[in-house]
Amino acid sequence: MKLPLLAFALLFAAPAFAAPPVEVMVLGAYHFGNPGLDINNVKADSVLTPARQQQLQRVAAALAAFRPTHVMVEMQSEAPDLGVAEFTRFGDAMLASEANEIVQIGYRTARLAGLKTVNGIDERPKAGEPDYFPFDKVQEAAEKFGQTAALDATNVPVKLWLKGFEAAQKTRSVGQLLVMMNTPGTAVYGMDSYYGILTIGDHDNQAGADLNAAWYLRNAKIFGKLMSLVKPGDRVLVVYGGGHGYWLRHFARETPGFRNVDVLPYLAKAQ
Repeated sequence: MKLPLLAFALLFAAPAFAAPPVEVMVLGAYHFGNPGLDINNVKADSVLTPARQQQLQRVAAALAAFRPTHVMVEMQSEAPDLGVAEFTRFGDAMLASEANEIVQIGYRTARLAGLKTVNGIDERPKAGEPDYFPFDKVQEAAEKFGQTAALDATNVPVKLWLKGFEAAQKTRSVGQLLVMMNTPGTAVYGMDSYYGILTIGDHDNQAGADLNAAWYLRNAKIFGKLMSLVKPGDRVLVVYGGGHGYWLRHFARETPGFRNVDVLPYLAKAQ
């Protein structure tokens, strides 16, 4: 059966009408303000010194070259557009006083990009909702089943990497440190430490698997919030704690209509 000429032409022309993808660039950051809320915490040097501020300005300028239409950060918002109210007060005084990667990178880059809003897409459990990181249950299971040494072993590569990262602060710029955080193959980039705990527990109490599922759920909800705010052709810079990077990049890469953009070429220009 032969297709009519017009239908044949439309069949092969269809890809030309496809909507442009939403481009998502994820910057995995270390926590500048030393909140100490993670299992492994970097002891970050002050980013409020004149030298560090100059380095951060170069980082923001490099990221702004991505031409983001949205900057999204690790904060919660109840606003309909998930706008972060704090951003309306952002200025040089905040940069000089608040050692937080959201302010120092997220807000700074949004200002350079000319954006009026920064979106807070974080997800935390409300009353009655599951714990997204039930590490206490993993520790309890490991102790119960004689797996404490195995659990500790999964964390060794991360601890060693972070120790080297802390030492690198003495000689490297913020841009170079962020390259370290976002380079594939390192202990903090992938999921080795998470997947290493999948066997913690027994056939009934699979605490390690439960943690992995809960962590996936939190990041899926974060990305779902991102998806609710964008339209085809948008360009989204996501500034988040490095531990979220794997899944956020996964969703950007695998979700139809989205494209993951490597942050490393942009960071290379901030050196």
